[in-house]
Amino acid sequence: MKKAALSTVILLLAVISIGAGVVFTKQPAQRAPQELALDISPERVARGQYLASHVLGCLGCHSQRDWKRYGAPIVGNKGAGGDCYTEADGMPGTVCVPNITPHRDAGIGAWSPGELARAIREGVDRNGQAIFSFMPYPVYRHLGDDDLLALLAYLATLPADPSVAPASDVNFPVSFFIKLAPIPLTGPVTAPPANDRLAYGKYLTTIAGCRECHTPVDDRHAAIAGKDFAGGQDFRGPWGTVRSSNITPHATGIAALNRADFIKRFKGFRDVQKSAVPVDPKQNTVMPWLEYAGMTDDDLGAIYDYLRTVPPIESTVVTRPSK
Repeated sequence: MKKAALSTVILLLAVISIGAGVVFTKQPAQRAPQELALDISPERVARGQYLASHVLGCLGCHSQRDWKRYGAPIVGNKGAGGDCYTEADGMPGTVCVPNITPHRDAGIGAWSPGELARAIREGVDRNGQAIFSFMPYPVYRHLGDDDLLALLAYLATLPADPSVAPASDVNFPVSFFIKLAPIPLTGPVTAPPANDRLAYGKYLTTIAGCRECHTPVDDRHAAIAGKDFAGGQDFRGPWGTVRSSNITPHATGIAALNRADFIKRFKGFRDVQKSAVPVDPKQNTVMPWLEYAGMTDDDLGAIYDYLRTVPPIESTVVTRPSK
């Protein structure tokens, strides 16, 4: 009996050891980085700057912000590294936003275009490790190939900054589960033509993260089915606690806004110096009004046109809950 019990314990310890090995050594699903050549033409760089500054939110996230002014305008060098977020902000540990300037040591200067493309759209870094999905690669996987190359071309033109962002430290078991998140792309990604207004509006709405922010989530941070764009998701950070608003075409959403009013709502923040007034940081906004104000009228109009086609959902949201 003692030998049988000892054998059982040994077997159990072996299983635990193997399981621990799997947990700590598992690599995310991935493909080899593509061989990509960058075209640093003025047209392509301009498109990349537009996307990074006004659609994708790259610079707003990867830069220092002044949370004492409304909309938290960027301060310092663009792309030189953003804030760190902790458990107090709802993070599973400490997550720090890295430097994405072309500095070879502190930034992404040593990365190949293919490695950057894989990180942005597939969530795997140049060492084959999974990136925490605070970096919205599940959204960016829909970014068209041409727009991706434009983005990379623009990032290559940023002044190289030597600032080193602190390392992120994600708690277990989330540190394991993030390894399951990356999904390799299997082919080209083509953006719809801009003259296909609804398809292009859906594309912009997708890559700008509108659905991800304006859809409520469950306790596992998974989007609640049937509630797309209905608002009510909580965001905690330097801005305090804010809930996203309902942007479906329901009376409790944006039904009362016509196309011109919708565009005007964003364009009202075009003058950053005028808009970024002093504010209590805990009463600031997580909505990137200052960045989105730089979108063209056509692109904002396309987003509006698409949102008018989504199912209207009744959802009255108090965007600034008292907590």
